[in-house]
Amino acid sequence: MTDTATPSTVQPPAPTPAAAARPPRSKQQQQRKGPPRGKPAHPVLDKLFELHPELFGAQFKPLKIGIFEDLMTRHPEAFQRDELKVALGLHARSTAYLECVAAGLQRHDLDGQAVAPVAPEHVHHAIIEVFRRRQQRTKEDLRPYVVPRLVVAIEASGLAPTEYAVQVRTQDETINAILDEAVSQVAQRAAKREALSRAFTASGQTVEAFAEMYGMDLDEVKRTLG
Repeated sequence: MTDTATPSTVQPPAPTPAAAARPPRSKQQQQRKGPPRGKPAHPVLDKLFELHPELFGAQFKPLKIGIFEDLMTRHPEAFQRDELKVALGLHARSTAYLECVAAGLQRHDLDGQAVAPVAPEHVHHAIIEVFRRRQQRTKEDLRPYVVPRLVVAIEASGLAPTEYAVQVRTQDETINAILDEAVSQVAQRAAKREALSRAFTASGQTVEAFAEMYGMDLDEVKRTLG
């Protein structure tokens, strides 16, 4: 690729927000008002929902590290330690909770305030676990949904794609193949961004004139060029 490359064969990468990569939600899921659990709730989970609906209500949020001790300190009379541990374990393993982690949301404290990002490997694990659970319930190939989610996660991680892959690679060859596909797409998107940036610099045009010259969407070009 040279500095005089034109974008005739280079298109800016289409945005792939995490939400767009999820399988469609059912009407029941969209209308649900209470805690998103399909099985009878643990009584402690009901209590958590009552005390902290912003964390344990209809829309789960990732919990800060150490939330167990925070709960025991704030509500010493409300919970037994062992029962709270069991309930939080059930909550953290629920598909609904894994989904909020997979979405890349920040960890939250008991006041509902975002306090820290979720580690990239935890986001990755959540994406893969949600994929596995959903794939087990359908004959449809869900890889077209999970790969774009991994692309978003890799780009949001702040890690080089190869470093990300090293951190999260497992012994599961099926999952590793999905990971490799996502890493490849990240590399392709980066190459397209670089090509577009070089073509724009070589053109000497404004962003608006550049987009119009090559029939590109202005907002797409602005996002790609940063």
